[in-house]
Amino acid sequence: MDDGQLQKRLGEVARSAREGLGLTQAEVAARAGLAAPVYGRVERGGMMPSVPTLRRIAQALGVPVDALLDMAPEDVPTSTGDLSPEIRTVVALLRTWPKAKNRMAVELLRVLDRAEVPEE
Repeated sequence: MDDGQLQKRLGEVARSAREGLGLTQAEVAARAGLAAPVYGRVERGGMMPSVPTLRRIAQALGVPVDALLDMAPEDVPTSTGDLSPEIRTVVALLRTWPKAKNRMAVELLRVLDRAEVPEE
């Protein structure tokens, strides 16, 4: 695969992963610390990101870096397919957090789960 094909494939896989999570380009760009137009160019196959930027994009999408470089868009794992957009957004966010922060989130959810919520 030549550089142009790799660049295009990376963009296709990134788009597929982003859409599977129900995120916008702007949301992924913000999570990766990029300007939205720059991330858009990556998705369109118009630029190859640097290695550190590629890593941040992969983290924002919750996929391994090698997935962005070597997978077809239809091969991107999306275990969130049947979930609501809100839950997909939460899953995408949790994928970017360190384990300690995820453990705290689980504990918070357990507390909320036990809480009585008044009916509306």
